Amino acid sequence: MASPKVVLVACGTAVATSTVVANAIEEEMKARGIAVSIRQCKATEVPSLIDDVDLVVSTTPVPPGLKKPVITTLAFLTGIGKEDVIAQIERHLRA
Repeated sequence: MASPKVVLVACGTAVATSTVVANAIEEEMKARGIAVSIRQCKATEVPSLIDDVDLVVSTTPVPPGLKKPVITTLAFLTGIGKEDVIAQIERHLRA
C-alpha cells in the first residue's frame, strides 16, 4: 500500500476554517481511494512545515515562492467551485 499523501491545510488561525477544509478533503479523497494525512497550520507557518508535504491547501494567501503546489480557495466554505477544487486536489495527489 502506498504511503498516504500529506496535505497541509492552512488558514489564518489553524482552528476553525482549516478544520472544515481538512475534514472535507479527507472525506473526499477517501471516497476516491486516496489515502491522505492532513496537517493543519496557520498560513504564516506554511514555509516552515512544507518540506515533507505533497500539497498545500489554504483559505488565505500564503507566502510566495513555496516549492510545493498550493491551492488557495474558499470553495470548501462557500461551496462555489468546490467540485473543481476537489478535482484539482485529486490530480495533484495522483501525480
